[in-house]
Amino acid sequence: MLAVAAALVLAGCGSPTPAATPTGTGVTGGITVFAAASLTESFKTLGKEFEAANPGSKVTFNFAGSSALAQQINQGAPADVFASAAPANMKQVTDTGAITAAPTTFAKNSLQIAVPKGNPGRITGLADFAEADLKIALCAEQVPCGAASKKVFEGARITAAPDTLEQDVKAVLTKVSLGEVDAALVYRTDVKANAEVEGLDFAEADKAVNDYPIAPTAKAPNAAAAKAFVDYVLSEKGREVLTEAGFAAP
Repeated sequence: MLAVAAALVLAGCGSPTPAATPTGTGVTGGITVFAAASLTESFKTLGKEFEAANPGSKVTFNFAGSSALAQQINQGAPADVFASAAPANMKQVTDTGAITAAPTTFAKNSLQIAVPKGNPGRITGLADFAEADLKIALCAEQVPCGAASKKVFEGARITAAPDTLEQDVKAVLTKVSLGEVDAALVYRTDVKANAEVEGLDFAEADKAVNDYPIAPTAKAPNAAAAKAFVDYVLSEKGREVLTEAGFAAP
């Protein structure tokens, strides 16, 4: 039975075909969505659209690093939906039984070098992250953007010399936008959403593309609305919003 259950969970992590956008399911009441920090802008848009399509509903978000969100859910935080920036953090929650539905991958994201406007540090590529005289910010390794950064550095055989390690990608981006660091590695979607920074592509980014899974929690206080919100994210409208934000299709 355990083998069958595991197979069902893995099967649900494949690339979904977007369903037609729901026009309204009649669900009401509030739901709390725990979502990776990199989903902030796109999920706020989807939350407003979901509420408009379902009068009487209310979506509240908790945005943070996926590792912190997984820990909160496992400790009993009242979440209806979890959207993670990596399968590893989703697995932390499914392993405890806090999520029993098969997670579905709804988007992909990749890294980009972020620099302050004008690139005062004259950053040219990934090798600059090993320069001790430059100020560098990275995500901590336990969060998805940090794990992806570690993977690209290892693949490029570069030993990064970060001056600060942050607990989510938005905190890293803030360091860049304030000019406190010369460069950072963040998701390209975060660069696109922040007019105070510039993005530099690098070839190694293709080696660490993050899959984003989503699922309702096992003890969702509003199970019907939780499922409806997940369906909305997976719909054609959800795909449209995510693509506009810079996410790639799964």
